[in-house]
This record gives sequence, structure tokens and C-alpha cells, in this order.
Amino acid sequence: MSTITTPEHPHQIPIDQLLQDLNVDLKTGLTAEEAKNRYDELGPNALQEVKRESAVTILLRQFTGVIVYILAAAAGISFFLGETVEGFAIIAVLLVNAVTGFLLEWNARQSMDALRKMDTTPARVLRDGRIREISSEEVTLGDILVVEAGDLVAADGNLFEISQLQIDESALTGESLPVDKNTEIPPDESPLGDQHNRLFKGTPVTAGNGRAIVTGIGQQTELGKIATMVKDAKRSATPLEAKLDSLAKVLIWVTVGLAALFLIVGLIRKEEPLRLIETALALAIAAIPEGMSVVATIALAYGMLRLAEKKVIVKRLSAVETLGGTNVIFTDKTGTLTQNRIEVNTLELPDFHAEIRADAEAKKLEVVEGDQAVTESDAYQQLIRVGVLCNNADYDIVKGKPKEVGDPVEVSLLKFAIAAGHNPDRIIQNFPRKAEQAFSSDTRIMGTLHAHDGGYFVAVKGAAEEVLERCRSLNEQDRKAYYDISEKMAVDGLRTLAFAFRETSEKPGDDFTDGDLTYVGLIGFLDPPRTEVTPALKACRAAGIKVIMVTGDHPATALTIASKVNLIEPGEEIVLTGKDLKPLDQLTEADKKKLLECRVFARVSPAQKLDMIDLYQQQGDIVGMTGDGVNDAPALKKSDIGIAMGLRGTQVAAETADMVLKDDSFASIVAAIAQGRVIFENIRKFVLFLLSCNLSEIFVVTFAGFLNVGNPLLPLQILFINIVTDVFPALALGVGRENSSLMHQPPRDPKTPIMDTRDWRMVVFYALAMTVSVLGAYWIGTTQLGLTAKEGNNLTFYALSFAQLLHVFNLRSGHSFFVNEITRNRYIWYALLLCLVILVLTYYVPFLNQVLSIQPMTSTELWLIAAAGLAPVVLVQLVKGIMRLAK
Repeated sequence: MSTITTPEHPHQIPIDQLLQDLNVDLKTGLTAEEAKNRYDELGPNALQEVKRESAVTILLRQFTGVIVYILAAAAGISFFLGETVEGFAIIAVLLVNAVTGFLLEWNARQSMDALRKMDTTPARVLRDGRIREISSEEVTLGDILVVEAGDLVAADGNLFEISQLQIDESALTGESLPVDKNTEIPPDESPLGDQHNRLFKGTPVTAGNGRAIVTGIGQQTELGKIATMVKDAKRSATPLEAKLDSLAKVLIWVTVGLAALFLIVGLIRKEEPLRLIETALALAIAAIPEGMSVVATIALAYGMLRLAEKKVIVKRLSAVETLGGTNVIFTDKTGTLTQNRIEVNTLELPDFHAEIRADAEAKKLEVVEGDQAVTESDAYQQLIRVGVLCNNADYDIVKGKPKEVGDPVEVSLLKFAIAAGHNPDRIIQNFPRKAEQAFSSDTRIMGTLHAHDGGYFVAVKGAAEEVLERCRSLNEQDRKAYYDISEKMAVDGLRTLAFAFRETSEKPGDDFTDGDLTYVGLIGFLDPPRTEVTPALKACRAAGIKVIMVTGDHPATALTIASKVNLIEPGEEIVLTGKDLKPLDQLTEADKKKLLECRVFARVSPAQKLDMIDLYQQQGDIVGMTGDGVNDAPALKKSDIGIAMGLRGTQVAAETADMVLKDDSFASIVAAIAQGRVIFENIRKFVLFLLSCNLSEIFVVTFAGFLNVGNPLLPLQILFINIVTDVFPALALGVGRENSSLMHQPPRDPKTPIMDTRDWRMVVFYALAMTVSVLGAYWIGTTQLGLTAKEGNNLTFYALSFAQLLHVFNLRSGHSFFVNEITRNRYIWYALLLCLVILVLTYYVPFLNQVLSIQPMTSTELWLIAAAGLAPVVLVQLVKGIMRLAK
């Protein structure tokens, strides 16, 4: 048996050539034996399964990262030095971080599983001259596939026989309307949306029937190619992850540098090596903010909960912050900017033009342009009548919910009639149908014959040129004028149908549509924009976010929607198609500039969407991608933040994305962006807080060592401060209230680290203020009050803890010290109260004061601790006040 291979560019291959290449008989199909052989050779018609990450793999990944490695090394050194309590305490921190991360990732789903669920439907094929129903997985190359309305296409194939066949390809190509199929060979470079002679796996048949030769199965189908792209698309580290990693590397150098300097100075002074090593360990513990990853995780989780209240489900925790930094959003058109349903948009009567907004559910019709007197026009009334009669759809409201059956265009005509105040059922009763001429690709019209008042009524709708040709009462000038109007409507992105009728007392013959018809007018249909999109896009523009439409739909339709929702402004009416896009590695600088200036892309393939995202990511942008179809899945995964539509979106898109909008509202994206910006600002604040606190610990230990005044802080005391008294105020900062002013600022530069130069200067200033105050209290206690080394150690521990707790008030952004986002944050007060209670417990609980080496203190020491805690706040506020006055 000769090997059968998947043909390349099948849309260009004539049927006779395909039959020969695939060795199949058109009348009998494959034999059962040949089908089995091909199944054994080529495998099942199914998508490849991706190996799911095991629980062990997810858990082990939590123990990777720079800070984790440093803490693990610190724990090892502690055990080596015999400080087992410190070692176990550090291990406990590592375990808390790992368990938190594991639980958050355990619920992540695999997009490939969703793709495989599309393979469970049966299929009908012609084998041994008989039509047989088999599992879709058993369909093989060369099978004759038989499809009809209601089927889900089981494989890719070339059509050779059709009857009024329409396919909904919106999930694959982005085309809003069902596609009329034919058997004509399209041009060579036709994108998927223009390959009308083909069937595509996973697309539903909405009308008619047909037969096709299977040219692709499994991974070789267009759906399979998308599945491969989803699998192969790499997701880079999120901006937050990358910035925290960079910050950790800075902390490594700070730790190594200070510890090395301290050791060198100590060895030169010929101090005891063991004491030097213990102090160096204390420096290492002080340099690393152990609670930072836990606080970041909880802050992001809090953002997730707030977004869930706004109908936004976040699947990946870091996606909350990533969206806040997004400065480019690629959006699909169908179902994202539009409602993914067809409505009557424009009327063109012989003497009247009007843009229509029809809401059948509310039974309301609004004429946006022109004279309201159109509703009294005879042509208008006849247009509604013809639209209802020449129609095979059904529309009704059942238990408050719309029920639609049939072609979406015909359903929209019924909705239009209802909104105009007519009852379609009554019209149909008054004009009982006697005959029908179905739409075909040859005539491109549909006609129905009805009895009425002892005579007959003919209703016709179809392509403008065909209907106008049958209206013989029109002269050539009028006919051309009406045809030009239909062409202009098509250029504007509308799907047009012309309508005509004829009344006669005698019953017409079989070809009743070929008589002298009376022209009624044209209707332009459009997938209408979502009402909330325009203000949402305006908010994006105010926030400095560039929104780009990338769709597989027709260029004119894409441009029309972009104009209606104000995605583009006057002078930006440029649309590029897939034919205009070269592969990314072939782009010149001029090509890149042209692409970066364009806001609307149409007839774009999934692979080209990936290239567009990659291009912007190479420019350093943080790219968000919204979508709802199978064709969007690779781009959703490739982008920095993938946003899927939850109501009308496919399961594939939802499983692949980082976020899902439960209400499909583009406005929810704006809310998510605002929350993302708040989250990043909160993270910046608590990182500023933690680093200034940790640096104060480093300064206290280092300066005390250089001044040879003893060791004012023990390693376990530093660790206790880092994971208890520092973490709770930092956590309160991480769940701060929203700041509306952030959405009136441009997106932050993606290359900017969490801590910029100004922030580092503030960290040093804050740390020095606390260090001077605490070491001053230590000096007063040991030299003036005669405290022992252990008592001085206690004084330093409590003074530094209290100073760090009050330091949270230094991080306000407003001018008022008493009324600002810090003082209004109730979690700050809860955190301070909890930490004070814990500090009191360390003094009175025997186990804790034994572990932390706590000694009894006098009231004088307590007053000194309070003064040392308050002094940095007073100093910082004085300096800030002087700086404001200086400006």
C-alpha cells in the first residue's frame, strides 16, 4: 500500500486531483479495510495529549528562586554552628512559602485538555458505498465526510457537493456571520476566512448539508495546528516575577559584600572567628526580607478576591500585577468589542436612509438618522412583511429568555419586526406559505409564495444585483444607483440583502421569483458593538494604554467596528490584512514602524497574532490579549496577560487565558487594570517598608561591629523581627485601598524596577534614621544606665521592633500625616495591635523569652524603648516637611 500523506495547500487542489492523490472513489468512499489500514498508519483523528504536570513537580518548583537558595544556605550554616532553633525557624519560612505557592498553582488547568474535549462528537462518512456513523476519532485521510445542520465538523476537508451549506467559523477565524460554502477554488494566498471550499474541524454546521473529502486529521487540521501553537507558545516570566528576582540579586550582593567586609575587618582586629561567623550569619538573615514572598502572594490574592467581586476571575496570581503594567492590549473583535450576534443596522429604502438600533427583547426600535416618519412609509411596512415571510427562522421569548432557531440573519429580521411593533406570527397567519424557492449559490436569492385576500403574495430577498435584475420596473439608472448603494454598504463592513415583492391575483408558476418584482429596499446587517466598549476604550486612552484590534474578520467590517467604538480617531482609518504581514524575521525597520502605527488588523491568522505580540514584546511592551475563540488561544498564552471572555468564549480560550471575564465586559478589563496598578503600588510600598526595616537591622549589626560595642542583635531575634513584626504591617500595606489617580497616569515603564533610584535613597534614609535612634538608645542604656550586654541586647530588640512598627506611617503619599491612605487603612491598625500583643507575649511567655534570650526590664528601659521608636518618625516627618517647604 502506498503511503497517504496530508496534502499541502488543499484549498488549491481540484477535486479530481484530490481523489487521485488520496486514492478514493467519490461514489463509494473508502473501503472498511482501507480505512482501517490508514487508521493504523496515520493514527486517530484526535489532538495530541499534553502530559499534565504532577503534584510533585509543582511542589518542587516552589523551592526554586534566589531568596529560597539564600535562606537554605543560612539554615545550613545555622545547623553547622549548632543553632538548631534558628535553622528550623528558617526552614519553617521556606515551607510556608512553598505550601502557599503549591496550593495556588494546584488549580491551574491545561488548555490542551479543553481542546481535546472538542473531539467527542460522532461523524458520518461514506464507506463501501454506504453512509456510516462512526466516532470522530476514526475519521481518516480520504474519507468522504457527510455533514448537515447541527453537526460539528469532524475533520478538515474539501467540499465537492453542497446544498445551502453554512458554517459558523467565528471561533476559528473571527468571522461574525455564518459562512456560505461553495466548491470554487479560491485564490492562492487566501486566508482561512476566504477558503469557502473547505470544512474545518471543530466548526458547527448552521444550515444546509454537504459532502467533502477529508484532507486533514488530528494535529494536521487547522484546529490541530492551533493546538500545537498553544502547546509550543512560551510564557516568559511575568514583570513582577522578573523584578522580584532582580531585587533578590541585589540583596545577594549586599549580603555578601557586608558579610565579607565585616569578616575582613574582624580578622584584621584578630577577633574570635566563631563570633565573626555568627555575626556574619546575623547580617545574612538581616539582609533577606524572608516575609517578602509571602506578603506579595497574599497581596496579589487579595487583589484576586476584589476582582472576583467585579466578575473577573484570575487564574494566575501574578497576572493581577501584570495587567496593571500592561501598556498594549490586543483585542479580538467578535464577542469582545461586539456582541457576537447579528442585528439590522441600516435601512436603505428608495427614498429614505436610516441607521437602526433594534432591541427585540425590549421591543424597542430607534431610528438614529433621518425622519421618524419612515415608520409610516409603505416601503418600510412592505420591507418588514417581506423580511418576516421570506424567512425560515424562529424567534420567541421563553420564560424571559430569548430562544433563537435558524440562520442568524433571518433571526435578526424577526427581531427587527418585533422591535418595530409587529407580530411575526400574525403576519405569517395572514399570509400562509404555499411554496418556497430555497437560496442557492447559483441564484443567490430566496423566494416564498403566500396566499392572501384571494390572491398571492411573492416575497424575495437575496444579493442586491440578483434582486434588482428581477425588478423590471426599474430603469438601468435606478438599478445602478441602488446597486452602488449596496456596494458602499458592503465597503462599510455591512452584510447586505435586497428585498422585493409582487402581488398577483393568479397563482404564479414554479419560477415565481422571476417575475416583475417591486423593489422595496436594502438592509445592512452588523454584529453590533458592545455598549460599554466606547467608554472603556476612552479610559484606556486616558491611562496611556494602546488598544489594537486583531481579527480574522473582513477588513471593512473590522474598520467599521473600530470607528463605531472610537478605537481609532479621524485620520487613523488604516487597516492591514494578513496578506500585508511578513514573517517576523523578514520585517525591515520600515515594516515594523508601519505595523506599530496601525490599530486595526483583519484576516489575521493565529500564527500572525503570535508574531504581532512578539513584535511588541521585543519593543519592551507588556502585552495583554483578549479573545474568545479557538483562534485566539495561542495568542492568549503567548501574551504577558491573556484575558478570555467567559460567557460567549470557547472553553479553549478560557482554559488558556490568565484571566476570564465572567460578564464578557470590556469595561471589566479597565477595572482589572486599575486594580493591577493599585496592587503594584501596594507592592512597591511594602517592599520599601521591608527593605528599609531590613537595612536598619544590617546597619545596627554592622555599625555595632565596627564600633566594637558588642552584638546588639542575635540572629534569631533578627529572624523573629523579619517574619513577625515586619510581615504584618507590610501585609496591611499590600491590601491598601484603591487610588483612582493611578488611572490618570501613563503606564509605568516596563523596564523600571520595583525600586527606582529615589526609592533606594529613601530606603537608606529611613534605615539610617532607625539605626541612629536604636543605637543611641543602646549606647544610653549600656553607658549611662549601666545595662549588661544581654540587657542592652533586649533594649535594642524591642526598640528596633517598635521603631519598625511605627515606620509604616512614614510611607504615606499625602501631605497630611493624620489623614491619608495609611491612617484610613484599618488593616494597618489591626497589624500594629497584633504585633504589639506578640511583643508583649515574648516578654511574659517563658518559652518565647527563653528562645529569644529576653531579660527582665525596668520602667526606665521601657521609656527609652518608646522614645527610640518615636524618634525616627519625628525625624522623617521633619525632613519631609523641610523638603516640601524648600520646593
